[in-house]
Amino acid sequence: MKTRQDAWTHEEDVILAETVLRYIREGGTQLAAFEEVGDRLNRTAAACGFRWNAEVRKRYVEAIELAKKQRKERKRALEQAKKMQQSENKAQPLSTNFVSFQQETSAFLTEPSITLEQCIAFLQTLKSDYERSETIQMENKRLNNENAQLRTRNEELQKKLERLEEQQSTIKEDYEALVKIMERARKLIVDEEYGVQPAHIFRMDKNGNLEHIAQS
Repeated sequence: MKTRQDAWTHEEDVILAETVLRYIREGGTQLAAFEEVGDRLNRTAAACGFRWNAEVRKRYVEAIELAKKQRKERKRALEQAKKMQQSENKAQPLSTNFVSFQQETSAFLTEPSITLEQCIAFLQTLKSDYERSETIQMENKRLNNENAQLRTRNEELQKKLERLEEQQSTIKEDYEALVKIMERARKLIVDEEYGVQPAHIFRMDKNGNLEHIAQS
């Protein structure tokens, strides 16, 4: 029973995208693609479908359109090949003499296994596969560059946060020192106003620190 609950990795997203795009290009259904991916990744088809619709699909908009275009071109090429094969069969009916000649020369000549049109359709499919692979590689490269930029930006923000925390700590220490100085000064003023001779006399130096002055 498939019960995976862990997060999707980048490699799993790529496998999901490649499989769905292949099914689109070959005229299959997305549900069948989700089931295949689920078997490969030990996930449910529903989980694969949700991941595709929620996250992965929006990254491959151009690739999806290309796959749909390739599916139409592939279907059109196969239909044209089929029509041309049917036209050739109608235009060139086999006669008894031709059949006899074909049988006599069968030891030396072999009938081609595929037609020219089928060969062209096959080559077009290869070209489409190459274009799809190139598109996916470009998309992966773009995502890797984007991830690298985000990591760099994250490191810069982390360093900036550390600097701000150090500055905040320094400001806090300075503030606490200033409060202590002001409290000492307040006590001295109160003692002078009420005629209380302090046991010790202090004065503030140029650095803002209080220093003791010996009584004469």
